[in-house]
Amino acid sequence: MTEAPGVVAARERGLDIRIIHPGHVTSLAEAAAACGVPEQSVVKTLVVRRGDQDYVLVLIPGDRSLSWKKLRAVLGVNRMALPDAEEAKAATGYARGTISPLGLELPIVADERIRGREITLGTGLVGTVVALDADALIASYSPIVADVTDEAR
Repeated sequence: MTEAPGVVAARERGLDIRIIHPGHVTSLAEAAAACGVPEQSVVKTLVVRRGDQDYVLVLIPGDRSLSWKKLRAVLGVNRMALPDAEEAKAATGYARGTISPLGLELPIVADERIRGREITLGTGLVGTVVALDADALIASYSPIVADVTDEAR
């Protein structure tokens, strides 16, 4: 079986990870339960297009929603969009639902609320996620850390 690219990348960076195979989940609550973490620790990696062939990854806690207004202010841009699944895969090599900063060389913005906790991230492979220390991830990838979310609606 092929090892997930995110697992390989995390190990190459010396990150201490716990590999999880949560099975088929259909909600945030199911994902959190399957991974043994609270919902805010299930981190979603969103691909955001800020220009032609110019993408940024945004890490947000599972129990929060992206604030476009806050993200635009942090990045200093007026227009951004979420690409469709095909474009997101072309930009990252990862299918939606598996997208992760692990193994990618794209700029990253992390919502400040992920700090100080164990989080889970996709790995680029369906059915495999990793749990790791958010502060170690931040130290390794040096993202912009800012308030870019609102309470989930």
